[in-house]
Amino acid sequence: MNRTQADAYELSDGEKRDLIKLINEGKPLPEKYRFLLFQDKREVELVWNGKTREVSTAVLPFQSLEHVDEPRQEIGDEQATLYDIRGRQLDGWTNKLIWGDNKLILSSLKSGALRQQIEEAGGLKLIYIDPPFDVGADFSVDIEIGGETFHKEPNLLEQIAYRDTWGHGADSFIAMLYERLILMRDLMHSEGSMYVHMGTNVAYAVEAVIREVFGTAGPGATISWKRVTAHGDSHRWGVIHDAIVWRTKSDRYI
Repeated sequence: MNRTQADAYELSDGEKRDLIKLINEGKPLPEKYRFLLFQDKREVELVWNGKTREVSTAVLPFQSLEHVDEPRQEIGDEQATLYDIRGRQLDGWTNKLIWGDNKLILSSLKSGALRQQIEEAGGLKLIYIDPPFDVGADFSVDIEIGGETFHKEPNLLEQIAYRDTWGHGADSFIAMLYERLILMRDLMHSEGSMYVHMGTNVAYAVEAVIREVFGTAGPGATISWKRVTAHGDSHRWGVIHDAIVWRTKSDRYI
């Protein structure tokens, strides 16, 4: 049945019975009703197992572990505004290296005490993220020190982080990234830019998710970063680059 008005949709008696039955049985409604009844305007959406639009609202306190707040001797005018005469930092949210789960950090910045200071500055102006690639949880590395080679095995935190990110394949990776992208969008300056660095095996899905979260308001582009060891052979085309997706929040950007 065709839509009769832009803001209304007339259901047939059969459609009404079907909807009532599905609701009473606690079953999901067919996808078409989301657009016809609830006027969902999104043009592009990526669907994955376990998708939810619930975003973390946790607020955790930031505990200071170390202060490095002495200005350089050849201090410039711009840097001079960041410190008092004792070399102590003046503003509360700038010049911080924050350690922890970035979802909890973003949630705490969005909903915590520093949100007002961030909003007064207009928001975050540059975001660069490098999510874990699908590398099979191989975080081992060989390190050369003084002519000797030391082998480092992945620690427990690295193994847990990889399992939580890629444990269920691309579904869990996209779910992990989706919630963080929403938090980043809400914290971004209207003229801010975001860069997402990833492998080409999942770039197509990440670009769809970014478009879903940010809409089509601002421009974007994909930067190809050629790998130093890139090569192909007679059996397959080589994986020769990583992808860095650039996205802005509006048409006004730096």
